[in-house]
Amino acid sequence: MRYTPELPNSKSTLELSIANERLRQARLSFNLALVATAVSAFISLVGAGLLLTGKANEGAVTAAGGMAASVRCAQLAKEANDRLDRISQVK
Repeated sequence: MRYTPELPNSKSTLELSIANERLRQARLSFNLALVATAVSAFISLVGAGLLLTGKANEGAVTAAGGMAASVRCAQLAKEANDRLDRISQVK
């Protein structure tokens, strides 16, 4: 049997690069989610403080803004993972 080296663009190389990209994005998504959660918690605490001091409108807007930011970060991470899943399933 003769040895035939794999081409740089072979399927296994593509699968490996997709797996590496998924790991890289997973790490970045985790770090982003961690930061977004911390920022969201801080914004929510500020919103709660504004609500307690009688500035209800500002508090509600601040709390809603913090929640919207963390939800959007989670959506972006999920969309990136879904795109990579679709790429890895192409044969």
